[in-house]
Amino acid sequence: MTRSHTVIDSPYGPLTLVATEGVLSALYMTEQRHRPPQETFGEVDARPFGAVIDQLDEYFAGERTEFDVPLRLNGTPFQRGVWEQLLAIPYGETRSYGQLADALGKSGASRAVGLANGKNPVSIIVPCHRVIGSTGSLTGYGGGLDRKQRLLAFEGAARVGTGPGAGGAGTLF
Repeated sequence: MTRSHTVIDSPYGPLTLVATEGVLSALYMTEQRHRPPQETFGEVDARPFGAVIDQLDEYFAGERTEFDVPLRLNGTPFQRGVWEQLLAIPYGETRSYGQLADALGKSGASRAVGLANGKNPVSIIVPCHRVIGSTGSLTGYGGGLDRKQRLLAFEGAARVGTGPGAGGAGTLF
């Protein structure tokens, strides 16, 4: 399996992009929890990342609210299910861990959802920062709570479970 990586600047610090067989498989922040060792990222090669870099630049400029780059998400079936739910959370909205568990048909599995959320290998693009506690609290984020708060503020997110069909309490945070 061929892996390559590059590092780009962002308003949230350097981001390491990793491709497996030419497809984005990871986006890590500095000091991110569950970040594998640098030597597992492969050779430095920016070529596979043109579209990813363009879309991230547009996102950070406030010109893009959805990403459409191909992803290669490697994880357990449960983790991949959680990550698919993350991709369904619209820009500027949030969901609670319990809401994600319910959407997966696993009521009561909010802790397991939280663990899977924390292992999301493609931060920002797979928006794990949009998941918050049921009371609106900013619980855990692999990139750090400060970054989570800044990303949510950047996107204008202000309520738990906002949006159609969210079923959230609407608690301000």
